[in-house]
Amino acid sequence: MSQIQNPINRKAALVIIGNEILSGRTQDINTSWIAENLQRKGIKLFEVRIVPDIEVCIVQAVNELRATVDYLFTTGGIGPTHDDITAASIAKAFGVELERNAEAMDMLEKNYGSEKVTPARAKMAMIPAGAALIVNPVSGAPGFIIGNVHVMAGIPRIMQAMLENVLPLLESGKPFLSNTISCGLRESVLAQPLGELQQRYPAVEMGSYPHYRGGNFGVNLVLRSVDEEVLKTATQELVNIIRSLDGEPQALGLQAPLESW
Repeated sequence: MSQIQNPINRKAALVIIGNEILSGRTQDINTSWIAENLQRKGIKLFEVRIVPDIEVCIVQAVNELRATVDYLFTTGGIGPTHDDITAASIAKAFGVELERNAEAMDMLEKNYGSEKVTPARAKMAMIPAGAALIVNPVSGAPGFIIGNVHVMAGIPRIMQAMLENVLPLLESGKPFLSNTISCGLRESVLAQPLGELQQRYPAVEMGSYPHYRGGNFGVNLVLRSVDEEVLKTATQELVNIIRSLDGEPQALGLQAPLESW
């Protein structure tokens, strides 16, 4: 798939933090949620990294990626246990102190009751100096924002609630539109004409995704762009190419509908 970069849109990256993801014990379902919600804002998720609960790995990933994108998101490692080291690692990446945040403590006390804020729970109020908090309406313990880095929980329900509070703060780009065409041709048959189509339309991101269903090969072709008219024209050409190869194009989803089919 081509990596088209449109200057009017913003880029984001995601660092998934947790040994449980790398071991396979926990399946990551946050990436697709984040990517889809960012796409609606015209922000492209450009890179995703999964790193273990090791400080040097977190610091390296955060510092490398925050310098190359507009927004960096992290998930995981902000809980109460000994291996939840994300906040301390982010503080080190920015060269600031990790400190007890009074506002975060107030959030925890309101959620649990002051008598139930144990030392382990109080750890979740340790926030890098100068960071702004991300409200967590599910379990109370906040995430935080420092620079262009947005630090969120790894538990999907909590991450989703945090992201809902973050999205309004992000500067929007022009939303991507997507057209998906399916056909029963083999990917190898379409490879050359699809490559030539991509060259003619550099503002359209084109992806080819083969499948094997019911004993038959086929392919889904996805075209994405922020320019609706260019997307329509490129999609129509793709439909014509499929038909010229004796294929039968089927529209699986057209956010930029064709005037004629």
